[in-house]
Amino acid sequence: MTDNPGPARRVPREEVRRRLLVEAVRVFTERGYADARIEDIAHAAGFTKGAVYSNFGGKQELFGAVLGQGAEDELAAVTAEIDGADDARAVIGRVAELIAARIVTDTGHGQLGLEFAARAARDEQTRAVLAPMRRAQRDTAARAIAEVTERTGTTPAVPPELAGLILHCLTNGLVNEHLADPEGVTSEVIERAFTAVLTALLPPTSPA
Repeated sequence: MTDNPGPARRVPREEVRRRLLVEAVRVFTERGYADARIEDIAHAAGFTKGAVYSNFGGKQELFGAVLGQGAEDELAAVTAEIDGADDARAVIGRVAELIAARIVTDTGHGQLGLEFAARAARDEQTRAVLAPMRRAQRDTAARAIAEVTERTGTTPAVPPELAGLILHCLTNGLVNEHLADPEGVTSEVIERAFTAVLTALLPPTSPA
């Protein structure tokens, strides 16, 4: 007589989402949005496609979550770098270096972002997913600017909200240019561009 193993342990919702996102990044990057199938993503993560619908609502929302997760990871890395920093020049240099490295090493997210933005320009449902995500990214950049200015005692050249928009657009533009011309828009070029813009946005305080 065999022992009854009892009911299977339920996977926590956070773990389900994490595993789906990991596989979604891989499948979307390999196949693109149009050719990626929800059932393939779910199966690779160890679930049925119902798990995608119950956690993300559908393919568009899952794709948006993939892009949003990439932005959150970048923010976490930047925040860790500026934690405890009190010198604006050092912060600017390190943040520019970090973002440049992420742009040239994580081209998959850049390609996905381009694809989603192109679809959003033609499809209202896709735009409804992308617009709030982009808004949140700009707000996050604005908060990061505000935090840097508070810690370093720097007076920003423009309000944090506008600075956040500028940095958001700069990042997206450099991602696009690097994908189109990686030999011309190198990590060094990206770092110099970020340093120049951040220095203009956070000019060093004149000595008293």
